[in-house]
Amino acid sequence: MFVANFSSKPTSSEVLTAYLTQCKEPPWTSYFVKYSSVKDDQFGKSNFNWQVGRSNYQILRTGCYPYIKYHCSRKEAEDLETSDKFMRIIKVVNLGIPCLLYGLAAIMLIHHSEIVYTSKGQVTIYFLLREHKGSLH
Repeated sequence: MFVANFSSKPTSSEVLTAYLTQCKEPPWTSYFVKYSSVKDDQFGKSNFNWQVGRSNYQILRTGCYPYIKYHCSRKEAEDLETSDKFMRIIKVVNLGIPCLLYGLAAIMLIHHSEIVYTSKGQVTIYFLLREHKGSLH
């Protein structure tokens, strides 16, 4: 966190919070952000709770170069430590190859982008499809 304060880029956690707030705490969302656009302060986290406003989100996160992929579902907080460790082990055992392939495929599959406003400026996030804000599916 110390280094992030001196970076000209916002942290990945600030972008996450800003986007969920900007969308008025949606039931779910799934987006990509470029590694080059953020300071990755959530490195190594794969499944965790994230509090935004009055909502808790269960976050599934993976690095898929050149992106970081987030899937966010508004749910009650749970102990996700075992799930997080399991996902991390799977990524290591697979040498990150499926994640890399997902990122390379995403380059071709992304069809929509939006701007997130942070304390350090605008960040573009990307979607495979345009989301209908507030929909349950």
